[in-house]
Amino acid sequence: MSDDLCMLTAVETVALLRSGDVSPGELVEAALRRIERVDPQLNALPTLCAERALERARNISSDTTLAGLPIAVKDLNDVAGVRTTYGSPIYSDHVPDRSDLMVERLEQRGAVVVAKSNTPEFGAGGNTFNEVFGETRNPWDTSRTCGGSSGGSAAALASGQVWLATGSDLGGSVRAPAGFCGVVGVRPSPGRVAAGLSPLPFETMSVEGPMGRTVADAALMLDAMAGLDPRDPLSLEAPARPFADAAVSPALPRRVAYSPDLGVTPVAAEVRDACGRAAERLAAAGVDVVEASPDLSGAPEAFQVLRGAGYVAGMDQLYATDRDRLKPDIIWNIEYGLSLSVERIARAEQARGAIFQRMSEFMAGYDLLLCPTACVAPFDLATRWIREVEGVRFDNYVEWLRITSSITLTSCPVVALPCGLTADGLPVGMQLVGRPRGEWQLLSVAAAVEQVFDLAGRVPIDPRSG
Repeated sequence: MSDDLCMLTAVETVALLRSGDVSPGELVEAALRRIERVDPQLNALPTLCAERALERARNISSDTTLAGLPIAVKDLNDVAGVRTTYGSPIYSDHVPDRSDLMVERLEQRGAVVVAKSNTPEFGAGGNTFNEVFGETRNPWDTSRTCGGSSGGSAAALASGQVWLATGSDLGGSVRAPAGFCGVVGVRPSPGRVAAGLSPLPFETMSVEGPMGRTVADAALMLDAMAGLDPRDPLSLEAPARPFADAAVSPALPRRVAYSPDLGVTPVAAEVRDACGRAAERLAAAGVDVVEASPDLSGAPEAFQVLRGAGYVAGMDQLYATDRDRLKPDIIWNIEYGLSLSVERIARAEQARGAIFQRMSEFMAGYDLLLCPTACVAPFDLATRWIREVEGVRFDNYVEWLRITSSITLTSCPVVALPCGLTADGLPVGMQLVGRPRGEWQLLSVAAAVEQVFDLAGRVPIDPRSG
């Protein structure tokens, strides 16, 4: 029976909670049993908080957005009284006294935190591994990566360990693992989900977002996350109608742009083919699909510069005190940031502004922009980052993520959906990019596109060996 509950969608499970047909405590127990059975093969949820979850489950109202639903929280976010490492040996024994804003809000709206999901050190990189907990594997093929940095969340969802999970996204950290694991991830507009308390409260490239198995599940979680908070200067009002309403009002787009590479990156043939077939299915469903892309020239350079400057602003103290305990990729990123001139940073800010303007003009002619969630399919777990695709070499650990990081600069909301499978049966994801601050319309369209792609029922699965 517990596995039967774990196979349900979040929307179905919350309906059972509200009707009283199942209790939060029963769901916590079901999740813990499922985790015990499948997570040793995956290492997606290395930190459990069972006693805390069961205590909370006994004292929660069903008259809330999530009604007592167990969730996983990415190990970059503080949960009061629960070991929170940020994937770093520097914080391997860290137990915060209070939760961050996002976790506070989720718990106020009926979430029960049952586990922390694995992440690369400080969320840096597109493959989930660290020196505290080790590697997280992909449920579709345990010899492959689940992506990163929200890889633990994506793998836990795909294997039925939790119904919803949090993610965060700077260069693609929600979108890439959602695509690699065949689940749904939302990168909302900056400010849609209040974050912090942060030393960089005006940061707009990194956002928090929901991850689920379906568009409706992700929309429900976004309702539980969204809204104003005076402690976040960028936070936005919740929508007049819940995001969950959008997901139950599916409406196919009339005209969409599709680009296999956005003009900024090579893309492996198997990914290009899978996404091309998905675009053809949309066209067969009556959608006007136009192969076109906004002008994103300068985006990879601007992203690298702004990311480097952000690493200096956020991590200079750790670099000064604990450089020898940081992984090499983070050291490289901080030192790259330290090498930047004021002029390069200024040019990157100007380039980002121009990209935003060009994107706004482009999106006026389309309901959506479609493109892959990654330039490759899930790769071998031992490959730390992709160094070459289709004869093009990348010289650092972020360059292979250009197809997501370039979209980051536009500030547009994105839904990452599974859209197809490779010849080896591995998931391929599609980014559905909406208009600025247009999450409601985007989720409505995404729910309809999800039906056309017809892959939403493929998870959860038991882990599969290579």
